[in-house]
This record gives sequence, structure tokens and C-alpha cells, in this order.
Amino acid sequence: MTQTVPVYNAATVREAERPLLEAGDPLMARAAAALAAIVQEFIDEIRSVALAAPPASVLVLAGSGDNGGDALFAASALQNARVDVLSTGAHIHAAGLGAAVAVGARTVDLPEVRDAAATYDLVLDGILGIGGSAGLRGIAREAVAALLPAVVTGHPRVIAVDLPSGVDPDTGEADEVVLPATVTVTFGALKAGLAGGRGPELAGDVVLADIGLSLDRAEAVGEASVDRVV
Repeated sequence: MTQTVPVYNAATVREAERPLLEAGDPLMARAAAALAAIVQEFIDEIRSVALAAPPASVLVLAGSGDNGGDALFAASALQNARVDVLSTGAHIHAAGLGAAVAVGARTVDLPEVRDAAATYDLVLDGILGIGGSAGLRGIAREAVAALLPAVVTGHPRVIAVDLPSGVDPDTGEADEVVLPATVTVTFGALKAGLAGGRGPELAGDVVLADIGLSLDRAEAVGEASVDRVV
């Protein structure tokens, strides 16, 4: 059910996260669990069309930071899914990758993604989180460009992790190389970039996942609607 919530800039969200991270709170585990639940809904829908449907085909675009970790840990919890992982950064979240590989995920390279783009059912866009800014570079940009022609036809569908990668978290600015999401699962607070600029156009339905942030005393920059709060 649509709900109006406060909107915060990235610096405010990071400041709310900091004491929890310093205290060892499992923010990534909470985020990954919320993300996995939403992705599983899509997988169950895909497989409901046939009694003997094959596993859903899922591609994880995993950036170097916590956003990639969120996506990888979520992928490790999926049922009835065949998961491919493309690392889009200089390195990859080791624990998250280990968890995904332990349950059968395989790593792939960019040529494999290009060849298989239209065969994926779902893409988890975990390239950049609130530490990013408008515009992708390097292999991340190449991967998104390779997937875009298939994505704009509606197959695969995209689930953005926190916000669509390449969208500025504060302004919503973005260039043309961004995967438009069917759903964005955003963690802890609604980021300003999802409510302004091209954010609403690219985010699809927005699900706000409560991961335990305390923002009662933080300054919001406005209000906007989300489609679900979980």
C-alpha cells in the first residue's frame, strides 16, 4: 500500500548507519534478507506459470562495496533460482560471493553476459549504492549497456539494490546508461535521488525496507511516496 515517508540525503543516511555499524549491528544481513524476500516473490511468480518450471535465471551485478554485498547475500538465500554473478568493480565482496557460490552461484564474465542478456529472468543491480554518483564507468557501464536492449523489452526485469546504479543518490540525475528497475528495494530511508530528477522514472515501484536506522532527529529534505514498507 502506498505510503508517504520522509526523504533524506545520502550523508544523513550514512550518519544514521555509522553508530550501528560501529556497534556491530548486522545491517547488511537485514538488508539482504529484505531484498531476498522481494526477489523471491518474483521468482515464485515466474515459476507459477508451469508445474515443472525450471529454476529462474538470475544475474547479479555486484559492485565492490556494500551494495554488491547486499545483492550477493540476498542471492545466497534464493530458492529455485540459477544465479550468475558478474563482478563490476576492482574487487568483490568476498564473504557475499562466498555465500552465493556455496549454494551454487557461478561467476561469469562480460562476454557471457552479453551473449545471455535476453535469457535472464531477473537482474539484481548491486553495482552502486549511496556512495555512488550519476554515471557508470568501466565494466559496470559496459555491462549495463549490454543488458539495456533486453531490459527495455521487459525481459529480464531488474530489481535495484537501494537505488538504480548510476542515479545520483541526492539529485536523481542520471545519464542514459542506467538499468530501469521494475522494483527498487531501498534500505532504511527513502533517498532523495529516488524522489527527484530521473529517480522516479528509473526506480519503478519503491519498496522501503526497515533495517533499524534511527532518523527521528535527522533533517529530512522532503516527503515522497513509496509503494510498500517492509
